[in-house]
Formats: sequence, structure tokens, C-alpha cells
Amino acid sequence: MPFNYKKQMPSAEHLKELMPVPENLAKARQKRLDELCDIFSGNDDRLLLIIGPCSADNEDSVADYMQRLCKVQEKVADKIFIVPRIYTNKPRTTGEGYKGMMHQPNPVKAPDAFEGLKAIRRMHLRVVSETGFICADEMLYPDNHSYLDDILGYVAVGARSVENQQHRLVASGVDMPIGMKNGTSGDVGVMFNAIYAAQHGHDFIYQTHEVSTEGNPYAHAILRGSIDEHGRNIPNYHYEDLLRIASQYETKGLLNPAIIIDTNHNNSGKQYQQQPRIASEVMHSMMYEPLLKKMIKGFMVESYIEPGCQKIDEYGVYGKSITDPCLGWNETEKMIYDIAEKL
Repeated sequence: MPFNYKKQMPSAEHLKELMPVPENLAKARQKRLDELCDIFSGNDDRLLLIIGPCSADNEDSVADYMQRLCKVQEKVADKIFIVPRIYTNKPRTTGEGYKGMMHQPNPVKAPDAFEGLKAIRRMHLRVVSETGFICADEMLYPDNHSYLDDILGYVAVGARSVENQQHRLVASGVDMPIGMKNGTSGDVGVMFNAIYAAQHGHDFIYQTHEVSTEGNPYAHAILRGSIDEHGRNIPNYHYEDLLRIASQYETKGLLNPAIIIDTNHNNSGKQYQQQPRIASEVMHSMMYEPLLKKMIKGFMVESYIEPGCQKIDEYGVYGKSITDPCLGWNETEKMIYDIAEKL
């Protein structure tokens, strides 16, 4: 069946004119972005924590969570650098389920991508304005990156997207650190190829233009575990896995080699309560092995106000995920302070 064209979407330039980044926020973003790049280059030895809801579903609850996180950041700023997750697009393996605020700004109403674009930009601007954070989002759709590229601080390419040529090419032109997850099969060669592609310049078509890029020196690895042919979770955060992958990484001649450990997904088997334990185990491995201490830069954690998750047709619990289950706030706060104490 043919496409049903519903409405013309605004260009990124037009949306930025309607909802600009104030000069003071632009300067604050750049300062924090410079600090983040220093972590990946090894000039800053603070631990990076990319943390927040599996998916942002409500502006007020997301802003509430970020305000809480901001207070914790002030207390651990000498040891931990926090980049909140505000994930506005969600991959759906079968196409079923909530696809994020960009598609559906109100989870209980019909999809409306036009309003969704405005909603996600407004939410990112609000969080930066209220907390001073620069936030992370997933590059699920490469063409949509430009709607937020002047306010974001970090981008992740997911396990289902990391083999895609357009994701790799666009990543080479992103002006912020970008993490490449290992594929769902666990093949880290796919991840390393994506990092290599992102760190080199390319000439390609992007948003109706021929563009050229110079490469992103801060493209790096995210380990999120995998799943085998029988559907079993295969974690890759254990000492032997980390040492093998880090040793491979070191021989490839890539710039600023860095690894982020995703403590949820197939590493935890989506047992979200295991995330603090996984982080603790990785930190123990880092203390034991200098190569891991040098190369592992931090953790990616799924966390929200209320623990667990709720089905979208039961939506109504404030601050509770409607996609993957998340660590609750009380456990999150304890986890961050425990990490800081170990550091």
C-alpha cells in the first residue's frame, strides 16, 4: 500500500528559529561539553554516568527526576560527571509499543510527530535551563539529529542501528561524543567497525544535501551484552570479557579508546535491580587491572522516579517507565553515592 502523507514536517532550521537556545545556555552547554570531551580524551579522570529513564514519556516527571539528579551531582562533582538520559525515540523490535515522545508526545493520545518535535525540543531546553546539564539521546533516526544537535551533549547508537551505514556516516559529523553499542548478537567487530567509520571523514547525502565530514574523534564503545540463538542473555561486563575487548580495542589504532558499560539490557537480563551490583563488579575489575581502569570511562544506567515499569494501557503512575523497567530513585541515589565512595 502507498504512504499516506499526513502533514509537512518543519525543518530543523525552522524549529530552531521558533525555539532557540539562549546565548547563556549555549555557552553553558559548550563548557560542559568540553569537560565531557576531556573525560573521553583522558584529560579528566572523573567517572561518567549516563543515567535516566529508559524513555522520556512526560516532561514534568522527567524534569522532576533531573532536578533530583542535579542535587546529587553537586555532591559528587569532584568524582562523577553526570549526563542525564532524555531518550525521545525508542526502537521497537516488532514495531509494536511506545516509540517515544517524538512520535507520541502524550502516551495516551494518538501519535502526532509535529507536536512531538516541539515537545522534545522544549523538554531538552527546560532541563538544560533548570539544571545546567547537557543530556543524552539515542540516534534512532539519523535525519532527526539536527532537531536537537545544538542542545545535546551525548549521543548513543543502539544495538539494532550500529551496523547501519547512514548511522555510521552521520556519526562522523556529530560534534559531541557518540557511543556505539555492540550488536544484539554480541559481535564486537561490528561495534569496532562502527567506531572506525565514525572516526573518519566521509562524503554522503544528508537531508537533501551532499555533505562532507571530518570524523568524530570521540566515537567509542558501549557494551550492553547480547542474546544468543536460543534467546539467552549473554553479558559482557565480566572481567574476562572486559579484558579481552579492551585488549582488542588497544590494538586497533582508534582515537581516544573508551568503553561505557550499559548496566541494563542484556547485561542484566533486564533485571533492573542488578544494575548497582554490575557497576560494583566492573569497578572492582577496574581497580584490579590498569588497562580497564584506563579504558572504562563510566556506566549507562536506566533509572527513573519509581522502580520497574508499567504497561502503556495502564499508564498513570507518575515517574514510572512505560518501556524497559528502571531503577527507582531511592536505589539510584544510593547507587551514585556508593560509586563515589568506591572512587
